[in-house]
Amino acid sequence: MTEKQPRTTIMIVDDTPANLNLLTEMLQHLGYGVIAFPGGKMALRAAEKNPPDLILLDINMPEINGFEVCERLKANQKLKDIPVLFISALSDTADKVRAFDVGGVDYVNKPFQMEEVHARVKTHLKMRALQLDLIRHNTRLEELVREKVAEISNSQLSTINALARLTESRDDDTGAHIERTQFYCKILAQKLAENALYSATIDPVYIDNISLASSLHDIGKVGIRDSILLKPGKLTPQEFETMKTHTLIGASTLNSARLRYPYNAFLNMGLAIARSHHEKWDGSGYPDGLAGENIPLSARIMAVADVYDALRSVRPYKKAFSHEESAALIFEGSGSHFDPLIVEAFRAVQAEFAGICTRFQDTNQTDWFKDPAV
Repeated sequence: MTEKQPRTTIMIVDDTPANLNLLTEMLQHLGYGVIAFPGGKMALRAAEKNPPDLILLDINMPEINGFEVCERLKANQKLKDIPVLFISALSDTADKVRAFDVGGVDYVNKPFQMEEVHARVKTHLKMRALQLDLIRHNTRLEELVREKVAEISNSQLSTINALARLTESRDDDTGAHIERTQFYCKILAQKLAENALYSATIDPVYIDNISLASSLHDIGKVGIRDSILLKPGKLTPQEFETMKTHTLIGASTLNSARLRYPYNAFLNMGLAIARSHHEKWDGSGYPDGLAGENIPLSARIMAVADVYDALRSVRPYKKAFSHEESAALIFEGSGSHFDPLIVEAFRAVQAEFAGICTRFQDTNQTDWFKDPAV
């Protein structure tokens, strides 16, 4: 069964009873719903309660004239799009121009012809209907675009997460390392944002990006052969040189995507983290020997998060350090391994780090990362 459409409602505002009666009878005969008012104030109150589809408006009326009524309609967010047709005995060009200036869509001179009024009413109602259809279509289109963007973003994030987890699975880890470092990076970035030096750089988008991009920091380990990646013990100097190439492999992998999307902030940050999270503040890190602020900020944040997590985790050649022991080593590395400002941020939020480490414990802590520094 077809749903019954509501009847179109036309408001007539005219202080001349004869005009009100004549227009009301004509429009009702044509099947329109009609509400008629002899003054502008009453009409405005009625329109606010039940907005009509179109308004026929006289100009010369007591209290407030038609121009003022139209201006108030157009100033009202709820009523501003209702088409207003002026019907007036005023025939001066200046009056017609003002009628359009205040927001009218048409102007009919009195005495009017019924056929002309009907034709103009019909035309503007059709235009209004098309306008509403376009608004509804655009709104739905925007909703579909948002849904599709969210779907694509979720799909991409799922793919990235799966790839990161694949890397961790080769490293015989449960993947809790990913969750922990994501939280550590987010907390550090939020704290740094309170510093005036970083308030313009670290905004909510930056914080979201670093939380997600941090999962890609060791993605290059997929290119390290198992005999090194899974070796149960410390690596030889030669093996360690091979292990260090995971930073370059990860950066190269992400750069292939970045070439297609060079302005994607997430990819740019992921690449910076993957390449530079083993750089050190004093320039003794790898792969590029960057120092100080030449190291990307995201990589400097990741360095603290990654080392803290490594210290708190079991290695084949060491026990898991306590929070106090790990924090002391982070403090000791300030100005040499780590950016001093990021260490100070860590100092302020270290209790949250300890809580995250406890909450996201590995079920099988055998993270075989072989960086002698940790």
